Amino acid sequence: MSRNLLETDGPEWVRRGVISEAQREQLLALYPAEANAIGLLPLLGSLLVLLSALSVVAANWQSLPELLRLGLLLATLVAAYAGGEYFRRRGNTSLGMGLVALGLVVFGASIVLTSQLYQLIGYDLTGLLAWAVAGMGLTWLYRSRLLFLLTVVISGIVQGYNTGQLGAFSYLTAAGTALGLGLYWWRRPDALLGGVLAGGLLWQAALLINHLHVKITWFFIPAMLVYALGDWQADRPAGRALQGPPLAAAFLFTLGLALFGESDFYAGQLRAPLVPYLAALGAVLALSLVGKQRRGRLSGATDWLLLLPGFYFTGGLPLAIATLVVLYAYSGSVLLRAHQEQNPDRVTLGTVLFVLTTAVAYFKLTWGFFDKSLFFLLGGLLLLGLGWWLQRRAARTLAAANATAASAAPKP
Repeated sequence: MSRNLLETDGPEWVRRGVISEAQREQLLALYPAEANAIGLLPLLGSLLVLLSALSVVAANWQSLPELLRLGLLLATLVAAYAGGEYFRRRGNTSLGMGLVALGLVVFGASIVLTSQLYQLIGYDLTGLLAWAVAGMGLTWLYRSRLLFLLTVVISGIVQGYNTGQLGAFSYLTAAGTALGLGLYWWRRPDALLGGVLAGGLLWQAALLINHLHVKITWFFIPAMLVYALGDWQADRPAGRALQGPPLAAAFLFTLGLALFGESDFYAGQLRAPLVPYLAALGAVLALSLVGKQRRGRLSGATDWLLLLPGFYFTGGLPLAIATLVVLYAYSGSVLLRAHQEQNPDRVTLGTVLFVLTTAVAYFKLTWGFFDKSLFFLLGGLLLLGLGWWLQRRAARTLAAANATAASAAPKP
């Protein structure tokens, strides 16, 4: 809710008797009007002047003496942090945190420029690691969502530079992101932060798999560890947001396998040693199922259908059929759970996944045998039949719930 909503729709709520005028005034008091909007104009003007000065300095950077360069970097850094703290203490939290975030960016730029000045950037990872650590420290200090998001991006940049330019993987950066930011999210669950954190962790996991030159499917061990963490989170929206990127990665992987997995060349790049891979995946599955059971979410175990190791089939028709069966089973389970939960967003998601799977099945298996119109006919019949069955099941569930409520109601 926002003050703008209360001001525009509040009078109508009062007229309809939803709330009283006194309650509307109390709600308005909880969302005070921002009195500093006009004061932002001089600040924004000053910021543009500062950016102009920085562009002039950047254009002449190489010709400046070393001490002057260091002094400019230090002054900019101190000004950003001091300005952020000043505005925070005066109640302008958004602007203050924006300046603190700017200070964090300047800190990273200062590390890079200083390292280039003394020819250190190509040999030492410490400076870049310090940038990520500083972001984590500031996130905990200020408890800021903006700093959290920025630190996830910084950690990904640091890890990408390490693996791409220096040929090394920074396990400290990965552990710091997983533990430092992960613990922060765990204590302050948030859907947006969960999704971004999961994306950042999956990015680092992909860099690790590429750096170690192992089979691609090992990626899903750390990815599903992230998913399992969401099962243990009490805040369901935040936990589900954390699980979104791993599930998206698993679905896209299975979809790609259905499209291009007929060649043993591709399948050969995926097949990790069977026993160690299944043992690791089974351990993560057990951790996930225990979390689901404790939170009363065992119905979500159908998400693991996407992790069925169909890529151990030989290339060709067996592999295509196996992956399509998995895709159909998963999209159908999403639709079933959506109707059980009466969640329209998940119904839309399940429908899209089902149609996408049907399109892949048609183009892979029936393109050369049936007329194109049959695809739409068969796909439409499948959706109509599935929709009828789900609607009937939902009606029965609702009728049973109404009967139970009526029997439990006190009789006059």
